[in-house]
Amino acid sequence: MSRYSAAEIEAKWQEAWSQAELFKAVRSADKPKYYVLEMFPYPSGRIHMGHVRNYTMGDVIARYKLATGHNVLHPMGWDAFGMPAENAAMAIGGHPKDWTYSNIADMRGQMKPLGLSIDWSREFATCDPEYYGQQQALFIDFMDKGLAYRKNAVVNWDPVDMTVLANEQVIDGKGWRSGADVERRELTQWFFKISDYSEELLDALDTLDNWPAKVKLMQANWIGKSRGLQFAFGLIDGPHGTDRIEVYTTRPDTLMGASFVGISPDHPLAKQLERDTPDVAEFCALCRKGGTTAEAIETAEKLGYDTGLRVRHPFDTAWELPVYIANFILMDYGTGAIFGCPAHDQRDFDFATKYDLPINPVFIPTGAEEAPLTQAFTPLKSETVHYVRGFAGEAAQTGDDAVATAIDFCESNGVGQGVTKFRLRDWGLSRQRYWGCPIPIVHCDTCGVVPEKKENLPIELPYDVTFDTPGNPLDRHPTWRNCSCPTCGEPALRETDTMDTFVDSSWYYARFTAPHASTPTDMAEAEYWMNVDQYIGGIEHAILHLLYSRFFARAMQITGHLPPKAIEPFNALFTQGMVTHEIYLTRDAAGRPVYHLPEDVTDGKLADGTAVEIIPSAKMSKSKKNVVDPDQIIAQYGADTARWFVLSDSPPERDVEWTASGAEAAFKHLARVHRIATEAASSDTAANPTEDDALLRAMHKAIHDVTGGVESFGFNASIAKLYAFTNAVAKSKAGAATKQQAAKTLAQLMSPMTPHLSEELWQLLGGDGLIASAPWPQADEAMLVDETVTLPIQINGKRRAEISVPADMPKEEVEKLVLAHDAVIRALDGAQPKKLIVVPGRIVNVVV
Repeated sequence: MSRYSAAEIEAKWQEAWSQAELFKAVRSADKPKYYVLEMFPYPSGRIHMGHVRNYTMGDVIARYKLATGHNVLHPMGWDAFGMPAENAAMAIGGHPKDWTYSNIADMRGQMKPLGLSIDWSREFATCDPEYYGQQQALFIDFMDKGLAYRKNAVVNWDPVDMTVLANEQVIDGKGWRSGADVERRELTQWFFKISDYSEELLDALDTLDNWPAKVKLMQANWIGKSRGLQFAFGLIDGPHGTDRIEVYTTRPDTLMGASFVGISPDHPLAKQLERDTPDVAEFCALCRKGGTTAEAIETAEKLGYDTGLRVRHPFDTAWELPVYIANFILMDYGTGAIFGCPAHDQRDFDFATKYDLPINPVFIPTGAEEAPLTQAFTPLKSETVHYVRGFAGEAAQTGDDAVATAIDFCESNGVGQGVTKFRLRDWGLSRQRYWGCPIPIVHCDTCGVVPEKKENLPIELPYDVTFDTPGNPLDRHPTWRNCSCPTCGEPALRETDTMDTFVDSSWYYARFTAPHASTPTDMAEAEYWMNVDQYIGGIEHAILHLLYSRFFARAMQITGHLPPKAIEPFNALFTQGMVTHEIYLTRDAAGRPVYHLPEDVTDGKLADGTAVEIIPSAKMSKSKKNVVDPDQIIAQYGADTARWFVLSDSPPERDVEWTASGAEAAFKHLARVHRIATEAASSDTAANPTEDDALLRAMHKAIHDVTGGVESFGFNASIAKLYAFTNAVAKSKAGAATKQQAAKTLAQLMSPMTPHLSEELWQLLGGDGLIASAPWPQADEAMLVDETVTLPIQINGKRRAEISVPADMPKEEVEKLVLAHDAVIRALDGAQPKKLIVVPGRIVNVVV
């Protein structure tokens, strides 16, 4: 009998699939289409088992849909631009392009042995000029429709690296690479007008029935719809031309607890004051050294500068409030000015305490007495509290009701108006770095800011750049920036900013429908393949990537690159859990951790006998070296073992811990399946009607249950049913023909998870063609109904016997059979039972 040899089997069948071009997606009217897509990877160098789990999930769905008669599109590409490539060039020399494409080659080489049903003919990287040239064409079209524009904005500026930093690149107020104090600087930046779609993006979440509720909630919170009041405080003796300060607040119900007005260092009034007052200029410069993230602002010390100006409260002209410039107020939300109500906002409370400002409660807990506060009282708006300074007089109200009352009162008294605002800001896409998509704009002294002509695209990045000097290499390249104005033909300069890498990943799903088209999309292909039927990826992309992709779908529809049906590009979304592993470390002489790869540790020790500290399982991380390389697992056990394990050990939405013992157990099971099928193929056992019927019923039950598991992303549940069915086949004494039929069905049901082994068994058992293209087995409903059931008999709570009865036998007849059973007769010893309870199809309880 042949042994299970994963290495031989897997190479053989991958070649067969390739020769048959089995997974090449071609538009066809004969089949329903199905588009499955995993979030594509960043080519950092190596994949690990977390990647394997993600792509195997998509592969199960793709193979299942192929077997159920669908025309499947399952592509792969690379999210290839970004800072890591530039950092590698700075750290080790070389060029970002070479580093990136080398990593892509390595990772592709790791992925192909997994046997994924990917149409590799559609592969692209976002750093391919063919891709980013079409992205530049999209930008020009967006600009033409008013969806892309240029304006001044406050950004995080690293004065050493001389570049804008994303919020996540600012750590404790310092540049993540240079360590320099980050400044808030106003620069001219490019933006996408996503804020115009705030309401639409929010409302459309209700149509995404096959998205996780937590993802939709995260997006809704990020968009941040709020109803509030916009009004003005009258300024007393303000600078020339300034007599009011506009404020927007979502808590107008607290207006009667105001103790100060705060403005941003970038507010027009602050800028006016700093031009004339050195102390104000010095304070504003200090504020601008802080980060722009909400977290940085919340955690930073609250600083204020009393301008000496005062405003009048709108409902009491004798009530004057001081005006402070404050470091925790930004210009990019509301009006750049607030009123502080310290009693009900902890940030305002801290500020008021520091600067000895009044703290007057507007509401107190129901049933409590008004008393001095030691911290802000901030209940949910849905909670009912007692208002002592409310717009409805003293009354018990929820915050929501009180806000509505306050808006009505203010409007009726001519103080401002109720407005709806959104937290979502326009998308700033300018990045002052080399390794990104060049923004296709030309700056002309005569014509101003004009887009490049499409026939001149792509504007390719120059290769001859260096990274030995801080700043953007495109700014100092001797020739690349020089060009002719596409409008007047005179000498001009190219835009040197490149695009945020979120742009690259916001439309790749559309490009996959026609990756070689001479325009961003081919409408016929997009009409056929869109939408993505199943999108799979990590929860870490629940907000920005998905939100930006949804905006891009709308913008591409407006500019004629996607059909109307693609306005929401992802019909279904699944966010998978992580693959985790223990962390192994020792410590150097200074006590700093030194991490070690799992393959370097045996029984808690390194090769030299040094004991390691073992940290509980965490997300696989290259920096912590708790990664498992798929190459090693494939070499030892085969790709099918890796696929089976990552799917079997945990529900797919939860984390799964990778263990060597778990991988070994998975391999042993697959070897057992191979042995069982091999024995079935050579069996010549005569038919056995009873055994045949039992095995066929188990087979149809397995078809039903495994199918349901795959369709509902319950892969681990499907595998549990496959374990049970494997046992049924192994133990059955059915005839050869029935056992071979069951073994073939077992191979088919396993084929989305273990495609190589299944192909081998299919061939061994005489299946026609390739199992990957064979029709999915169908469960016979009649065979799912058990003709007989086995009922355990419990006597005084302990199982003592069992009986087999027809499934539809009346309870009265079951009771007669139970009372006639030897075990029951012995227990009763001539007496009548106190109770006899029959639970149809489940159990019989006898109380003696």
